[in-house]
Order: sequence, then structure tokens, then C-alpha cells
Amino acid sequence: MKPAPDQDQLYFEAAEAFGPALQRLARATEANEERRRDLLQDMHVALWRSFARFDGRCSLRTWAYRVAHNTAASHVDRERRMRRDTIDIDAAGELAGADSLARQLEERDGVDRLNAWIRRLQPPDRQLLTLYLEDLDAASIAEITGLTPSAVATRISRLKSQLAKDFKETQNV
Repeated sequence: MKPAPDQDQLYFEAAEAFGPALQRLARATEANEERRRDLLQDMHVALWRSFARFDGRCSLRTWAYRVAHNTAASHVDRERRMRRDTIDIDAAGELAGADSLARQLEERDGVDRLNAWIRRLQPPDRQLLTLYLEDLDAASIAEITGLTPSAVATRISRLKSQLAKDFKETQNV
């Protein structure tokens, strides 16, 4: 495939500006270091390829995050088909009670604990929370995910409450 005239330049701009965010997304999505590197590489390849279709109707940031999150979601779907061990937000509260998980969480620092918690969420909740942690506002997250800004704000609020509850319960164990 021959690159569009601006495809390489757009990719380099996006990779420089959003590379650290892609790394954080990969870390929040995949626990296994080797698969995480593969996921990050897949994100970069998908991002480069996507710029052949980029028409400028949204910001470079929105485009890059959308491509990266779609790539991460596809990765999660493949992994889930192989391992069927993710949970939804309603069941996330049960994580703190699991003895083996509590021991694992106690051995990790704050960022590792947060990433482990995020990885256990269903992909839509994981996507919302990682975008929120990248300091995107509800309107920007809505543009990326296709939800309404009020739905984004509500789900983020619920996720934050659940996170606070789970971490408080884990510390009290």
C-alpha cells in the first residue's frame, strides 16, 4: 500500500503527541508484557494505516484515540474468546473479596493496582476510564466512543465510585 502524501507526517505527529497515552492504554489493557508490546505495535500500525483515510473531520487526538481504543478493543475480544475471565462493572466489587487477588494487589504499587483493576472491566468501561485518565472531558470521550456526554459522565462517576470502594475494601483486608 502506497502511503498518502500526508500519511507518514500525520502518523509521526500523532505518535509523538500521543505515544505515551498509547503506552498507558496498552498497559491498562494487557497485563502480559510480551502481548502488551504486540498490542502497542498493533496500535501504531493501525494508526499509521488509518491516516490513509483521515479526512480531518475530527481532531488528530480524537482520531488517534479512536483508532487506538478500537485496536485495544479488538485485542480484548480476541483474548476474551481465549480466556473468558473478564467481568462487568456490577461484578467488579466482588474482586476485593477474592483472597488471591487481594494478595496480588497488596504486592503491587498504586499504578499496577489500578491497571489490574481496569483490565478486569468490560471493554466499554475500560475504554471510558482510560480516556478519562488521559484527561479527556466528557464531550471528547463521547466523540470517540459514540456515547452522549451525559452518559459518559454518568458511567465515569459510577466507575470512580466503584474504584474507590474496591480500593478501600482492599486496604481494609
